[in-house]
Amino acid sequence: MSKIKIGITIGDMNGIGPEVIIKALSNPKVSSLFIPIIYGSSKIMSYHKNIVNDQNFTFVSIRNPENAAYNKVNVLNVINEDINITLGKATEEGGKIAFKAMAAAVEDAIAGKIDAIVTAPINKKSMELAGFPHVGHTEFLTEAFSAPESVMTMISESTIIALASNHVPIKDVAGKIEKKKITRKLKVLAKSLKQDFGFQKPLIGVLGLNPHAGDNGVIGNEDEQVIKPAIMEAKNNGVLASGPHPSDGFFGSNDFRKVDAILAMYHDQGLIPFKLMSFGNGVNFTAGLPVIRTSPDHGTAFNIAGQNRANGASMRKALYMAKDLYKNRKEYIETTTDPVKKAPKPQEEIQD
Repeated sequence: MSKIKIGITIGDMNGIGPEVIIKALSNPKVSSLFIPIIYGSSKIMSYHKNIVNDQNFTFVSIRNPENAAYNKVNVLNVINEDINITLGKATEEGGKIAFKAMAAAVEDAIAGKIDAIVTAPINKKSMELAGFPHVGHTEFLTEAFSAPESVMTMISESTIIALASNHVPIKDVAGKIEKKKITRKLKVLAKSLKQDFGFQKPLIGVLGLNPHAGDNGVIGNEDEQVIKPAIMEAKNNGVLASGPHPSDGFFGSNDFRKVDAILAMYHDQGLIPFKLMSFGNGVNFTAGLPVIRTSPDHGTAFNIAGQNRANGASMRKALYMAKDLYKNRKEYIETTTDPVKKAPKPQEEIQD
């Protein structure tokens, strides 16, 4: 298979996004695995390159993905006006450029000009100032790709944790936990685990919403009346799921290691244990989109922007994972639709 094109959105220029992109791509071996195309600005990348001062990082400017250099880092300019970089600050300009980069990458992905998307972190205040009508990347991409349902999914070497609700205030979480929504999330997650991660019969552990998963209705009724029926319906539709599990005991007893993935009910319920186990080495993946999208597991880190202190490990892992998931999905689709590829090999070709 020829090298795929991965579109990398620049994120907030005032944060660590450009820095971690530079550090992730500074090793020439990385661009030998795929064709990186940074959606953003050559001026912004040059500015941050001077801060990082890594002579191994070089790039070429291109006008469209079709002209991307095969063995180099490419920068596709989404803005050509003068840019005012204000490190560590949320600005309307920073939000607008991040928004333009995301929109351009999505447009090219829909047109088949790039194969996968990796997004650098955005700042929610900057995006609000820029008129961005979504809470975050996941919500924007779900709408932009017209996906019926998506699942924010955190991936590490030790676990996969997905969310039933994304960026929702705690006071509103219970109202967002609906039977149909949980059933849809489980269906999308199970499909992704098969086609993107190679699990044949993935088992998903579902966390309860309330302490002790409600204690049979004593501490809230959502677990008994909403989550448990959703799990049963998912099972009837062929999804292997268990729960609802009390989240503290599920992680404390290491029962989370007995399942292939976990569906948490809300943001911090899933991301606190995830980041305790793998902060800086995890990857955010959006299941349910027609195009592979990953991102690092951290934010813009305005407090260290411009100090050359950011770690590029999570961004590098996001790039590698985008490449691998694209390959996995492509092979899965080919083998499930092509009767020749799906058929077992002749006995004489099978060797111990």
